[in-house]
Amino acid sequence: MTSTSRRRLAVALATAMLLAAEVGTAVAQPTGPSPAEQLREDTEAIHALGISGVQARVITPDGRHWIATSGTADLNTGRPVASDGYFRMASTSKTLVATVVLQLEAERRLSLNDTVDRWLPGAVHGNGNDGRRITIRQLLQHTSGIHDDLPGYTTQDEYYQQRYDVHTPEQLVARAMAHAPDFPPGEGWEYSNTGYVLLDMIIQKATGQPAHQEIEDRILRPLGLDQTRWMGTSPALPRPHAKAYQLFGPDSVVDVTDQIPVDYENLSFATTTRDENGFLRSLLAGRLLPTRQLAEMKQTVPVSAEVQQLWPGGRYGLGLAERPLSCGGTYWSHEGGDGGYITLNGVTDDGRRSAVVSMSEARGDTLEHILEQENAASALIDHALCARGPSSP
Repeated sequence: MTSTSRRRLAVALATAMLLAAEVGTAVAQPTGPSPAEQLREDTEAIHALGISGVQARVITPDGRHWIATSGTADLNTGRPVASDGYFRMASTSKTLVATVVLQLEAERRLSLNDTVDRWLPGAVHGNGNDGRRITIRQLLQHTSGIHDDLPGYTTQDEYYQQRYDVHTPEQLVARAMAHAPDFPPGEGWEYSNTGYVLLDMIIQKATGQPAHQEIEDRILRPLGLDQTRWMGTSPALPRPHAKAYQLFGPDSVVDVTDQIPVDYENLSFATTTRDENGFLRSLLAGRLLPTRQLAEMKQTVPVSAEVQQLWPGGRYGLGLAERPLSCGGTYWSHEGGDGGYITLNGVTDDGRRSAVVSMSEARGDTLEHILEQENAASALIDHALCARGPSSP
């Protein structure tokens, strides 16, 4: 074979290998929408259920933000949903409370094994309730057995009657004490907002400051989360924000934006998808808690059968829920629902990828509607955290 023939053969072989590689690459390329397109599709799917406004934000491991919105911020004007709109944080603030309690434990200012009675003598008593048998850990994990009996509205008339009511923590605890415990301490799981009212009171007793001030000093300010604000007894929200709507029944969608959250001591935070992502990422990345306390937070127990309908396979730690991912492994979250706003979130175990979707309408009139909304929002979080595509929209 001549040198010219060898060169031609080498070129032909190289060309063939290149073509084979290109074909192989083409075959290996994933089909379907990109992660950013998937986020837009999932946001639209939530809106298609009849939910007035939706905003979602995903932060990728390289720090890029994918943002999608759908629907309207105002059913009367058709104003578009702002991607940086405020909403009520609601029960996601339980993770803020739990973080402060675990910081205090790391500082040896309290112990998770301390009883409620150690800090709040006589606050939990009567009808079988006994604060000498309930620990701080059990309050954090909803295993205290304390029955939940916070005021709330289920009809349009009740909303208008109650929306400006203000309750002291002591009054809220007293409502729960009128009931027998749901189970002996540590022998079951039942979501208890009252347990976190008690944790607020313990934080104030241990530090001399209200829980919301400790949250500001220990978490929000150090992390630069300036879009998360304690609203106290203000019934309004910072601007911009989508109006909040509640579905009370067929053809009964009510604007419930204007109201004072029942437990204004810990539930009255307004936030944004940017800040909520930032908090969860920092928490799981170990920026807020020492290794031992973060590990304590992740020690989970099964949730009740009722909550399993909302969180299939879900478990609960100390102010933090663990849920399975369709792509394997689990993620951490704590959703919030209050006053028309329903927000789901999630962050990977290393804190590197996170997602938040906030909906400005609560379809809470039937179990079917509740599950539809929950499942659609959960699918968005799952898709976002399982995404393995390019980091740009």
